[in-house]
Amino acid sequence: MPKRLSRLAVLAATLASLLSLSAQAEVVIGVDISSTGPAAAIGIQTNNAVRLWPATLGGEPARYVVLDDGSDVSRAVRNFRKLTSEDKVDAIVGPNLTASALAGLDVLAETGTPMVALAASSVIVEPVDDPKRRWAFKMPQNDSLMASALVDDMRRKGIKNVAFIGFADSYGDSWWAEFTKAAGNDIKVVAQERFQRTDASVMGQVLKAMAAKPDAILIAGSGTPAALPQKTLLERGYKGPIYQTHGIGTLEFLQVGGKDVNGTLFPTGPGVVARELPDSNPVKAVAVGFADKYEAQYGANTLTQFAGDAYGAWMLLDSAVGRALKTGAKPGTPEFRAALRDALEDTRDLVVPNGVLNISKTDHQGFDERARVMGVIRDGRFSYAD
Repeated sequence: MPKRLSRLAVLAATLASLLSLSAQAEVVIGVDISSTGPAAAIGIQTNNAVRLWPATLGGEPARYVVLDDGSDVSRAVRNFRKLTSEDKVDAIVGPNLTASALAGLDVLAETGTPMVALAASSVIVEPVDDPKRRWAFKMPQNDSLMASALVDDMRRKGIKNVAFIGFADSYGDSWWAEFTKAAGNDIKVVAQERFQRTDASVMGQVLKAMAAKPDAILIAGSGTPAALPQKTLLERGYKGPIYQTHGIGTLEFLQVGGKDVNGTLFPTGPGVVARELPDSNPVKAVAVGFADKYEAQYGANTLTQFAGDAYGAWMLLDSAVGRALKTGAKPGTPEFRAALRDALEDTRDLVVPNGVLNISKTDHQGFDERARVMGVIRDGRFSYAD
């Protein structure tokens, strides 16, 4: 009997050792998204893509801890603290909102945890030499890249005067700065109007913009609130071109806007219009592959920019985790998080659904012109405009 107990003890110890090694190899990723609240239209798309993430990263088992921040900044920070202190995550994906990403920078710096944000503003990752932003990366294209796409299209169409109607917050501020910079002396902004995301009417702003007699109007908003100025413009008889930003890329925007948003011009990641891209587009094969995967699960014409960004985050981490593991650092340790941060920063020529990533010490976003095309809304769906 003692001999049998001894054998059982050895077996138990061996199993415990194997389980310990397995636990050390598991890569844990925290995901903070806005599945509820004002940004839910974006967060739901993100969550849909997360559900399609493979169960491995860099060839090792992966576990994903997904939390909803309710589109609330304070709750997002609490989620960051829980993910880093309790779940011991190796990296965080999200949040969807710029304000939440900025508020979480302190947690990243304190815990040495890399973040791949799913919010758009470049202030999340710039200036790159800021110690807090050392740990911050992001998937969505910088507003400057998308603004240049709009301006290029306007120049091709001979547009000289534009009225600007934007959110009265950091999103609108960023777009105002980037659009006016890209426009330079070629395109004159003849009116600037702002509105709140929660406004029930923008009649005053629309009338002032129309009174300036612009060749085109740019609405710098995101999600469903961006439909209100456009619907009001058509109600008041505006007949000129209407441009929007890539922030409109939700199915809810199409539903709320209805026929009033047909003809809208907007910059977008190539993944949104994957099947209509020319075969020469360097992103097409990967973008179509993801579109097939996503729409097989969620239905035809359901893919958006935000889903593509979220799946691109997995592809980025998969590449970086594989390279970080080669350093010998073990998941779940500060050494591995540091190695993963360095690997993210050393990503080269990685094709994801919305572009080609080349991340460096001076660029924690990594997209170039291959990450943007012009889109148009036709018959209630997002289409390729070029």
